[in-house]
Amino acid sequence: MSLMSDNGDIREDPHTEQVLPPNRAGSPNQASMNESAGVRFRRLNKPQVITEEVPERRNKGSSTYSGKVFQVTLLSLGLFLLLPLLVIILILESPIQPEVFRLKEPPSMKGCWEPNLKLREAERLFEDHLIGPESITNIGDVLFTGTADGKILKLIGRRVVTVTRLGRPPCGSTDDEPSCGRPLGIRVGPNGTLFVADAYLGLFEVNPTTGAAAQLVSGGQVVAGRKLSFINDLTVTQDGKKVYFTDSSSRWQRRNYLYLIMEATADGRVLEYDTETREVTVIMDNLRFPNGIQLLPDEESVLVAETTMARIRRVHVAGLNKGGMDTFIDNMPGFPDNIRPSSTGGYWVAMSAVRPNPGFSMLDFLAQRPWIKKLLLKVFSQEVLMKFVPRYNLVVELRDGGLCTWSFHDPSGLVAAYVSEVHEHDGSLYLGSFRSPYVAKLDLRKV
Repeated sequence: MSLMSDNGDIREDPHTEQVLPPNRAGSPNQASMNESAGVRFRRLNKPQVITEEVPERRNKGSSTYSGKVFQVTLLSLGLFLLLPLLVIILILESPIQPEVFRLKEPPSMKGCWEPNLKLREAERLFEDHLIGPESITNIGDVLFTGTADGKILKLIGRRVVTVTRLGRPPCGSTDDEPSCGRPLGIRVGPNGTLFVADAYLGLFEVNPTTGAAAQLVSGGQVVAGRKLSFINDLTVTQDGKKVYFTDSSSRWQRRNYLYLIMEATADGRVLEYDTETREVTVIMDNLRFPNGIQLLPDEESVLVAETTMARIRRVHVAGLNKGGMDTFIDNMPGFPDNIRPSSTGGYWVAMSAVRPNPGFSMLDFLAQRPWIKKLLLKVFSQEVLMKFVPRYNLVVELRDGGLCTWSFHDPSGLVAAYVSEVHEHDGSLYLGSFRSPYVAKLDLRKV
């Protein structure tokens, strides 16, 4: 508000603030007139606000551009890394052609199967002086075993002595196995000789003193139209006239055992070798990974671990029921390997992988999803996949009817890992392993 002075001049009321409308014409004369008239007015802050917002908008645009560049770069890198994998998946063929099959829901690990840590009370023997003692037997207090380097060894006290080598060097890798040999099941015959099942080379009878080895059955030979590709375990009658053995697959060799497990085809057999006629005949076929074998006391039937199916079958090899088969125990909480007699009339069974309940069993999950199996073996090697298998080891004593009486566990394989067999001798259990560099010994009097 302006006031008129006594002489006619206009003066500004110090207690009021005047805001003039903008000069639309933009005339410099008008600006001069205002200045000469002494009119003072406060500048608005709006231009300053606008000036401050301009850099902010510029930064926002720059940030958006940088974000887009980062996204494009990340996407391009992802496609660059995934492209080879997609090529592998689409172009390469899987080495296996798995079948769909179904396993029953794993049993609860209760009662006799209750988890414990008793296997961790075992001690390791001959550590780093042998590798892969799959199967063990004894003559007196001397232990015998076959190892991953193709040797038959004699374990006397603390000494490791080579009895013989069935194949020829070089040895030491899975690629060498077909020529080097890989002794698996081993038994003592009635004459004090060793009967040995070599996965590649066949069945042998070995003199434990001189090391002289006689080949009984040649590995790779054709029997009933199919090759003996993966000879696994054997058992001998008391008179030594018959040898019963398992051929785990006519398609896969031992070095590809994981292919056999993942493919789960029923191409395994139980065979008989007659030491007098030297004939080999098929007793039972169409088994999924027949593994360990044990002759029953009446010698009319054998127990056979059908590993992939988590069960043990009874195959009749003599008598009126010869050629028949029934189930000794079904739906086990693990995958059985070798079977050996116990001192109480039962049978020791070794398992190096279990089907936890409660828990998650990978093999049970994959049984009905063959496409996942094919994909896994396109991308990963057997050795890589083995690293993902939990090292839960389980040893159990079974009686007639599949009744569990003892079970010893090592849930992480800290002491006893990759257990393949349990051999009882003089109050102790000697644990064989298909890949560990030791024999583990568990004193039954301390558990």
